[in-house]
Amino acid sequence: MELSLAICAGLWYWIARTQVGYTLHAILCQPLVMALPFGLIYGNLSQAMIIAASIQMVYLGLVGNGGNLPADECLAGCVAIPIALVSQMDPGQAVVLAMPFGLIGVLQDQLRRIINAVFLHRADKMAEVGNIKEIERCAIVYPVILGFFLRFPIVFAITYAGAGTVQNILASMPEWITHGLSVAGGILPAMGFAMTIYIIGKKQYLPFFIIAFFMVQYLKINVMAAAIFGTCIALLIVLLRREKNMEGAI
Repeated sequence: MELSLAICAGLWYWIARTQVGYTLHAILCQPLVMALPFGLIYGNLSQAMIIAASIQMVYLGLVGNGGNLPADECLAGCVAIPIALVSQMDPGQAVVLAMPFGLIGVLQDQLRRIINAVFLHRADKMAEVGNIKEIERCAIVYPVILGFFLRFPIVFAITYAGAGTVQNILASMPEWITHGLSVAGGILPAMGFAMTIYIIGKKQYLPFFIIAFFMVQYLKINVMAAAIFGTCIALLIVLLRREKNMEGAI
């Protein structure tokens, strides 16, 4: 089981971060999405989703300005979720485990860009002689192969050997340290919400956030119901605004 999780995590990180075609990579990089195969392999889908949801909240407001990663939520999820499942960590500890790998992923991405510059210069030379096929290989094939060797071995080794290592570390740690990790993991998701509110940046939208919070807290509606209400309200605002603009044009 641990071997299957490690292979899945390594392949998932490689494929998700390859970004060929710029289509589904943004979805595949989300911890909540990758929790599905991890949970199915481990045989505990509900726990995988709970862990992933806690990690996901940290990266809710993540925006890669100019294509630069402020943190790598994909690496954080690919490492933390399998290890947390095998080691039976609580979600708070999983969040604390994920954070350093999110930062390591940024350094790894910078290394990839530096090496990819070699393919860029080769593509320039091939453009001078009109070798279209080699330009395509420099743009797609070579970076994908490089990405495999940069991404798969690291995630595979950490998740496969890391589970047993983490179990031994947790067993030897005093209770006050593990409790502190859980507390810190509970605080970090609040930062994700704060980042989301900051990015929204428009005061007129904050009442909707507050209304949604109290609806979930006091009316006890589930996430699906909240999503449906939010979608309807958003559509209503867009339609009313469009109608108003059309009347102004007339």
